[in-house]
Amino acid sequence: MTDGVVAADAAGLRRAAELLRQESVCAFPTETVYGLGAHAFSAKAVAEVYRLKRRPSWNPLIVHVASTADAEALAHEWPEAARLLADRFWPGPLSLVVERAHHLPAVGGPPTIAIRVPAHPVALALLRECGLPLAAPSANRSESISPTTAQHVIRSLPDVPLVLDGGPCRFGIESTVVDVTVAPPRLLRPGALSLRAIRDVVGPLQLPGQGFAGAEVRSPGLAHRHYAPRARLHLVDDPAVLAATAEDADPGTLGILTHRSTAPPGAHVELLSADPLEYAADLYAALHRLDDAGVAMILAQAPPAGDDWLAIRDRLTRASAR
Repeated sequence: MTDGVVAADAAGLRRAAELLRQESVCAFPTETVYGLGAHAFSAKAVAEVYRLKRRPSWNPLIVHVASTADAEALAHEWPEAARLLADRFWPGPLSLVVERAHHLPAVGGPPTIAIRVPAHPVALALLRECGLPLAAPSANRSESISPTTAQHVIRSLPDVPLVLDGGPCRFGIESTVVDVTVAPPRLLRPGALSLRAIRDVVGPLQLPGQGFAGAEVRSPGLAHRHYAPRARLHLVDDPAVLAATAEDADPGTLGILTHRSTAPPGAHVELLSADPLEYAADLYAALHRLDDAGVAMILAQAPPAGDDWLAIRDRLTRASAR
């Protein structure tokens, strides 16, 4: 039975916590995107997450906990880099990969675990209400656009038992994932927390492709094709191509995603901010709107170079992959 979307009030939190303790699942907001939560160490509950999302079994999950102390209890050791980053950025949009504690149930996957303490008040309230560590990948079908509202969740996962509605997500893009089992720490997935902020705390970071075998299985979000709309998305470097394609397209079939103040006529245009934080906050919602408009193709203007746009480039590159 599906309760659908419910308010994230005391009654909604109690119902969600009851489902989680019964080894079922529910969706809830975080400051990044909505997550599909399940008891992280229940094989039954985690299997339901993979089933609903149609998620490949090799793709690991991030465990959400209510405090740094709860995170440390899941780790075999807590490196200095983990301490520094957790002290500075938790609660917040940063996930840390550490060696998993030996007492945890063996559920396959790598010998590491990705953990974070979310900053959203509803997520924290749910974690405290249910008293469980929650695995919570984005609450959408695998490879599709991540949800930033409760309505996005229901459209992508109509069979989810319950969705706590906490309004639109603040950051609108997933957490940054950093592996602290290596020195210097390694970036596994760019996300809502900037590399500049992380480097200010721990110094240099290894970036993807810089000499660490097996990194691809230590974090979610690394599939070749991911975050993709129904419409075929193409990244476009030359703004002139936007105008030329719009002129040739049949009416209503083309969507444009751009951060420039001028956009070609004859297309569904989503004009996002030239500020990377504001752009990221509306990126997935804009892709949902273009899908809702029924366009067949989306031309996304390539974002600027630089670390501040790294997560956005990552999402658009994966969304455009074939």
